[in-house]
Amino acid sequence: MVSRNGETQSEVLTLADVALILRCSKAHVCNVINGKVPDTPRLPHLAVGRRKLVRREWLEEWMEAAKSEC
Repeated sequence: MVSRNGETQSEVLTLADVALILRCSKAHVCNVINGKVPDTPRLPHLAVGRRKLVRREWLEEWMEAAKSEC
């Protein structure tokens, strides 16, 4: 996938990628994935061993769902 500025965007994001998009720490992303943030739905993810990955589509759907709850 190519963004508006011509950079390639991955369909699968690492925790660091998600943290950059959400402008928060990787630790906070881990807390959201594990359901440790009150009043915030868990972020869907794929576990590959100890590595956690998030599809861009899942992140966008999660952000929409979180926005509509406000």
